[in-house]
Amino acid sequence: MGILDEVGKVAGAIAAVEATEKVDADAGFLTKAAAAVAGFEGAGALEKLVEKKEDEKQADDGTQQADDGTAQDSQT
Repeated sequence: MGILDEVGKVAGAIAAVEATEKVDADAGFLTKAAAAVAGFEGAGALEKLVEKKEDEKQADDGTQQADDGTAQDSQT
């Protein structure tokens, strides 16, 4: 999913620049560039956090299923 990750980062950069223009209509090039970099990096960090949470949830689900299976086997 490399291309989708990059698209998400670019979307974050665009959203940050648009937000900067809404707040300061006379924002300079450096301000917009800083917003774009921050949006790009922020979107990447957010995607990593979501992936980490999904991985933890899958690991927890796998552990719960294993625990459920063990409990059923010991009763019979």
